[in-house]
Amino acid sequence: MSATPRRGVTNDEIFALRWDRGQRDLIGPLHRLYGGDTLALMDRLRDLLKKHWRARPADLRRLDLVRDLNPDWFLSEDMVAYVFYIDRFAGDLKHLPSRIPYLQELGVTYAHMMPCLKPRPGANDGGYAVMDYTAINPALGTMADFQQSNLQLRAAGISPVIDMVLNHTAKEHAWAVKARAGDPYYQAFYRMFDDDTLPKQYEKTLVEIFPDQAPGNFTFYDDMGKWVWTTFNEYQWDLNWENPEVFLAVLDTILFLANRGVEVFRLDAVAFMWKQMGTSCQNLPQVHDILQALTQATRVCAPAVIHKAEAIVGPQDLVPYLGTGSHAGRESQLAYHNNLMVQFWSTLASGDSRLMTYVLKTHFPESFRRASFAPYIRCHDDIGWAITPEDTAHIPHMDAKAHRDYLADFYNGTYPGSTARGTDFQVNAETGDRRTNGTFASLAGLEAARTPKEVDTAIARMRLGHALIASYGGIPLIYMGDEIGMTNDYSYVDNPDHADDSRWIQRPMMDWDATEQTEGPAARISADLRHIMRTRKATPQFAGTVPTRVLDTGHRALFVYQRLGDDREVTCIVNFTADTQKLWPEDAALRDVPHVDLLSGQALALSHGQITLAPYQSMWLRPV
Repeated sequence: MSATPRRGVTNDEIFALRWDRGQRDLIGPLHRLYGGDTLALMDRLRDLLKKHWRARPADLRRLDLVRDLNPDWFLSEDMVAYVFYIDRFAGDLKHLPSRIPYLQELGVTYAHMMPCLKPRPGANDGGYAVMDYTAINPALGTMADFQQSNLQLRAAGISPVIDMVLNHTAKEHAWAVKARAGDPYYQAFYRMFDDDTLPKQYEKTLVEIFPDQAPGNFTFYDDMGKWVWTTFNEYQWDLNWENPEVFLAVLDTILFLANRGVEVFRLDAVAFMWKQMGTSCQNLPQVHDILQALTQATRVCAPAVIHKAEAIVGPQDLVPYLGTGSHAGRESQLAYHNNLMVQFWSTLASGDSRLMTYVLKTHFPESFRRASFAPYIRCHDDIGWAITPEDTAHIPHMDAKAHRDYLADFYNGTYPGSTARGTDFQVNAETGDRRTNGTFASLAGLEAARTPKEVDTAIARMRLGHALIASYGGIPLIYMGDEIGMTNDYSYVDNPDHADDSRWIQRPMMDWDATEQTEGPAARISADLRHIMRTRKATPQFAGTVPTRVLDTGHRALFVYQRLGDDREVTCIVNFTADTQKLWPEDAALRDVPHVDLLSGQALALSHGQITLAPYQSMWLRPV
């Protein structure tokens, strides 16, 4: 009896299986967003996804299979992220592969290349005013260069990451050009008004993002005789996500870039995508439906790809971006933990961990379903002091406005005794609120350090910050230059394209000479970071799948949290002060069981049941 011939599963059959899996997570959000004939929209969506699946390169299809079998790949303790501007890190895309060994030495597995798609000429909001999403900034190279760099990064075990701006396009984008020429189809891609009646009504509840350089949220264009919604700058036109054609067109672009080797999309300005009269037009429920639909559609034809939501918002608004309720496990897989960042700087300045403990313990779940935060100390953007009256009300003798003012003064260096060297950003004359710019090293005191002790203190603060983001959960983000303690770049004022935006103070050119140093602050900071990340990678409890539990010990100087591994917990203790601190653990499992500090490799020496931490020391304690 002859055996029945076996036939392999075809690519079209694989697509059909993934479509069957994905459509149940697509039809709900699409119906809520667009109503009407949802089945017809689903048919168009399926055809779009099939087009990109058929065009997907074979090596990326293999990666799709690998990550279908291991969908939590990005939650591994092995993950370490590095964020950089291509020109400031490597010159251009052709030279980027030559820097891959450096990234590997740092332990990097995730390379975020700051805006590299073709921007509008002149002022472009640091690259976030994109005029062509299917082309690379000519100053950096070509799409072929981009694909080749992505190929080499992937071969080195590093996932390529780029920005995808969802809220707006440059006014020079092809869609906007056609809209401006009077094409009604493309005018419907944007928020346009024949007079200022509705804009004035919307403005009553909107906030200004850049009150200094771009006041208001609407711009009038004489040539069209129309008002256009421009949240950020007059040259950035807000897309109309109520139009399903916008959804399909943006998804088409995402999948085009996914097939060029992008593995993670940082979805920019997502909080602003949906507009509703009488609201701030931020963080509305429809935003989460859009993100679920984009994520699940991408998963059908490019399951190797994940999305990170760039939502720099308060705690109550931030958590839903990782999927809660019906969106759990279905929305963006990553989100910036800007609240951890703000609380780090707040606690470092005040030496009082009570607010940090309250905010992180109260507002955030211990874990998410197939999602996690990306913790960071600083980024290319400013620090907004997200300290609310609702939170400070729980801390005796703390006022939110006074604390925000204190932090802004402390980090611009004007507060008595401060060693920080930052700058104010977007000062709001009406509210008095200010944001802050500066590199990690300058804000931590390295720029102002004049004595060996002051240098030691600044380095210890940086070590503390890197240990925090490496152990708290998710993918730690290292911003280019922080690993060698680069300080503020004041030369940005000499560049006409940068002079009016002080965020360029924290975007210096990479100092490659400093990376070769074997002594001095740069070498010490680099050695500390490498040790921290190696230790992270050897600690399964630091995987993003492991819950993080904040403990309220009542100790003002210490921030304490546990990573709740299945076999053993790791207890992390952070001393945010320049003084030696002692902790008497109430937990018998911590007090009575021998532990080792993973960072120092030393057995925990308990003296009368107490744990002693040196100034700015972090401990990662695991049972022996």
